Amino acid sequence: MSVRHALLALLSEGPKYGLQLREEFEARTGEVWPLNVGQVYTTLQRLERDGLVESDDDGQDGPQKGFRITAAGATELTGWLRTPPDMSSPPRDELVMKVLVALRVPGTDVRDVIQVHRRYLVQLMQQWTRIKETEAESDMSLALVVDAELFRLDAVVRWLDSADGRIKRAAADAAQADKSQADQTQADKTTGTTQAVPSVRRRVGARR
Repeated sequence: MSVRHALLALLSEGPKYGLQLREEFEARTGEVWPLNVGQVYTTLQRLERDGLVESDDDGQDGPQKGFRITAAGATELTGWLRTPPDMSSPPRDELVMKVLVALRVPGTDVRDVIQVHRRYLVQLMQQWTRIKETEAESDMSLALVVDAELFRLDAVVRWLDSADGRIKRAAADAAQADKSQADQTQADKTTGTTQAVPSVRRRVGARR
């Protein structure tokens, strides 16, 4: 999440002071992502340093110090809104890493690990669904955030289900391959024993 661009978006509506920006940020994002006021002022200082915002010229720092977006800031905001985030590489997802690691840890049932996380995600989806039903209908920002979270969690659950099925099929294929190999080995032994008798007889007959 880009706090600097969120602040630029708020300032594009008109001049605001730091505490006001924090309150409006939380309100506009459905109060899902709390923002520390210290982070707001630190970000504003960097934006001012980069020429993207400017502050009141009274030289006084404090909760009532006003900030406004510059032309360069407006250009930066427009470019950010129209630039897709870099999603060319998969993120280093902790849950994906857990499943991959569990495959290699001796004595670990990776399918059990998957089910533990799946149950937790389903519980989270139920909580978000309750929020959607009781609070989000009258708050567009919250409704959009809840929808995004439900779609995200649903995608993770479906990935876990797919991973569980893939691992189950791989285990079944490995067991079938082992059985086939064992059957072939037994058949080879049986065939080898049957052929040994006439071989000896042919050598005995040759001596005669």
